[in-house]
Amino acid sequence: MTQPAADSAPEPTLEQAAMIARVRRMMLIAGLTTALGVGALLVVIGYRLFRADGSTVTSTTTATLPKGAKILSTGVAGDRIVLTLDVGGSTEIRTFDAKSLKPAGTLKFASEP
Repeated sequence: MTQPAADSAPEPTLEQAAMIARVRRMMLIAGLTTALGVGALLVVIGYRLFRADGSTVTSTTTATLPKGAKILSTGVAGDRIVLTLDVGGSTEIRTFDAKSLKPAGTLKFASEP
């Protein structure tokens, strides 16, 4: 009677071979799904890093204020530049788009009579 070598494994049965094939197939599917997800993530990150949507302003713009107006304060709110003005004794707030520097809105304050 011959003894099998200590380092050799016995041959798997048909059920065990089918189970091993199924596990290998599931591992292949999981690996490909993970690689696809990582690839999609890298594409999204690369797109966001390298897209150019005109975020830099290369021109000079002059905003005209009413005669006698004084700038009381300036600030940034999100993608807007906010100016608080004193126009002839009344307060006015003007907003500009930070990317294009175009006027976005005006808010005037008046006291009730």
